[in-house]
Parts: sequence; structure tokens; C-alpha cells
Amino acid sequence: MSAEYQAVLWNRNKKLYDLTIAAGVVAFLGIFVGIGIATRPQATIETLLIRGFGAGALLLLHVVLAIGPLCRLDSRFLPFLYNRRHLGVCTFLLALAHGGFSIVQFHGLGVLNPLVSVLASNGNYGSLTQFPFQALGLLALVILFLLAATSHDFWLANLTAPAWKALHMLVYVAYGLILVHVALGSLQAPERSPALAVLLGIGFAGVASLHLVAGWRERAPAPNAEVGGAAVDVCAVSDIPLDRARIFLLSGERVAVFRYSADGGERIAAVSNVCQHQNGPLGEGRVIDGCITCPWHGYQYRPEDGCSPPPFTETIPTFNVRVENGRVLVDPRPNPPGTHAEPARLGAATGAGEPS
Repeated sequence: MSAEYQAVLWNRNKKLYDLTIAAGVVAFLGIFVGIGIATRPQATIETLLIRGFGAGALLLLHVVLAIGPLCRLDSRFLPFLYNRRHLGVCTFLLALAHGGFSIVQFHGLGVLNPLVSVLASNGNYGSLTQFPFQALGLLALVILFLLAATSHDFWLANLTAPAWKALHMLVYVAYGLILVHVALGSLQAPERSPALAVLLGIGFAGVASLHLVAGWRERAPAPNAEVGGAAVDVCAVSDIPLDRARIFLLSGERVAVFRYSADGGERIAAVSNVCQHQNGPLGEGRVIDGCITCPWHGYQYRPEDGCSPPPFTETIPTFNVRVENGRVLVDPRPNPPGTHAEPARLGAATGAGEPS
């Protein structure tokens, strides 16, 4: 996390991450073009590069979309998430190279402006076999540019996390447009390849399956009935691992209930599950040095008031909690972000709850 906006700091990890991406892209293009020359000697190098850039962008987009659910299924994938936006920018650059070379090669020699030619040269929007698939690719490229241009934390902070996240959910719209763009382009190509259709189906099924499985695994447990007025019995103290949390759905809000060590004993505190950085799942993180630490990018919040430690200023809503007979009771009504909510105090022994 950062207290102010800075240019990208190219630390060792970022350099290795980006060098790996660059090496992978170069290797992929080399292999793609080499196989193309061997199997289709009649194809020009320009055509092979256009297809290589497009295939690389589509492959990277699948990787980008798979990282999120993979991290929820297995924390060992988290290192791929830390700089995922670098992958997103690289995806856009490959798509831009694909689109730019395509426009120059197929629309650059006419009397019309190449972009006008892309949109106006084919008006068969009512025909499946003649549909102007290029327009779909151009729209997807515009979305990818918008996402790449707003990837810096400056835009995240000024748009606010919910708006920024909603904007970046357009990646799924771009993904759908690209799949249709490639499918229709393949359908209209002189040499139709059933292998491409199979690969597209496998890619879509893989991404969709990962999201469905991750969503099923992440679903919040249903708490017990309300007890003692507004408080909700969510679980036993012993159900919450030390320095970790369990996530519950209370009044439509995902709430992370943490049990952590403090002052020689243990405490129970409840906060919103949504990190203010990129809406990361705080309940999947852990308490480090007395602060709830987001598993995505390391943003931290104090469990008792939902405030980031100085000089950082992010805040999240808190929830009032108490412990009775070893059970955790949570008021489902959130406090305003940054409001102190006294944690429930436990004895030194695990699960020895005291009314609080």
C-alpha cells in the first residue's frame, strides 16, 4: 500500500514479473510464427504476426481471468495476483498490436479513413456468416484500453473502490466480445479450423468452471436465528482459527469475524469483508502485527476500529460483537467506516468466552 501516489516502483519482484511476461510473450510469438511457417508456407509473415498477437492476447486474457478464482481456491497462486494489472496492460498491448496491424493490412490502402473503413465497409449485421466481426474486436480493444489506462491506484482512489471495481468488471464484456470476434472471424475465414472452435470452448469452459467452483467455495455460511434483539449467533469461538476469520452474510453484508491475540489474551472483532483497495476479501487474510492484512495486496486495518495504521487513511465499517457461552454474537447493522467497536475479550485459553 502507499500513502501517496507515486510512479511505479520497479522493485526486484516487479522486474522479475515483467521480464517473465516479456520473455513468455516473445517465446510464444516465436513458436507461433515458426509453426505457422512450417504448416502454412503460403501465409505471409504479416498475417502470422497478426494471428500471433491476437492469440497471445486471448491466451493472456484467459490467464488474467483465471488468477482471481485460483487464488480463492489455493493461496499459493496469490503471488500471481499482486501484479495482475501488469498482465492486463500486456494483454491490451498485444490486442493493440493485433488490431493495429490488422487495420493497416486490411483497411489501410483505401480512400476511407482506416477506422471508418472498419466500421462502414460491412453492414451485414443481420447475417451470422457475414457479420462484421471486426467491429466487435474494436469495441473490445476500447474496453481493454480503458481498463489499462485506469489501472493505477490514482484512478482507484479517485473513482472509489466500488466504482473502480464496477468499471473493471467490463473485462468480462471484453472477453465475451473477443470470443465472438474470434469465432465469427474463424467462421468467415477461407480455411476453417475446427481446432480453434475446440480451443475456444475449452478456454471458456475452464474460466467459467473456475469462477463457479470458487464462488461455491466462497459462499458465506448462514448464521443462526437472531438472539437477544439485533445480535446474530454466527458461530462458536472455537470455529474461528486464531489470527484468522470466518465470513458470514448478515443483512446482505459480507462480514469477516476475526479471532486474534492481544495483550496476553484473545479478542473477537468483526469488520466488513471488503478491502478499500480493490474490494479484496479481508476475511481470507490474517492478523499480522495486530492488523487485519488483506491477502491481495497487503492493505491493513485495525480490527477494533477498521482504520488503516498511520499514515494511511483507508477505513472500513465495523460491527459490534459480544461472546456469550462460547458463542459469537454479531450485530448485523454496520457502524460507519472507522468507528471504534470494542472487541469481545476472551480469556487466555481458546474459547473461554466472557460476556462483553
